[in-house]
Amino acid sequence: MTVPVAAGYSRTQIALHWAVAALVAVQYLFNDAIAEAWSAHVQGKAYGFDPLVPAHVAGGVLILALVLWRIALRATRGVPPLPESEHPALHLLAQVTHLAFYGVLIALSVSGALAWFADVLPAAGAHNVLKVILLALIVLHVLAVIFHQSVLKSGVMQRMVRPGT
Repeated sequence: MTVPVAAGYSRTQIALHWAVAALVAVQYLFNDAIAEAWSAHVQGKAYGFDPLVPAHVAGGVLILALVLWRIALRATRGVPPLPESEHPALHLLAQVTHLAFYGVLIALSVSGALAWFADVLPAAGAHNVLKVILLALIVLHVLAVIFHQSVLKSGVMQRMVRPGT
């Protein structure tokens, strides 16, 4: 499927990017409660109510919804082209990384829901592996932004700060 080309990201696309980034950060920072609740559940132990547990579940559902919205906007509105001065290998790496982000975020949400709501233990294991993969993708993404800003001076970061026309 060919993605339409847009002059720049829309305000909505930018807001969705940063909302997902913030929600993912919160999921990582406050995951102890859900980890403890899951561990107690697997061991057959009772655990008390902690508001961070439903917040984690709701955060996963919200991330899934926002990612699906981002994909829909990407397919219908399009995305700005990558800088022409870059090597084609960088373009391919960017495309693969973005697809991986979407796939991993969707898989994390689905595996978490399957584990929590349907008690599917392999889904919980997959969820834990996917957390590490997502963290690696985040590191790659941040390093790519730094590389674009510092070495290539491509101005690519501005696309996620200022909406295009």
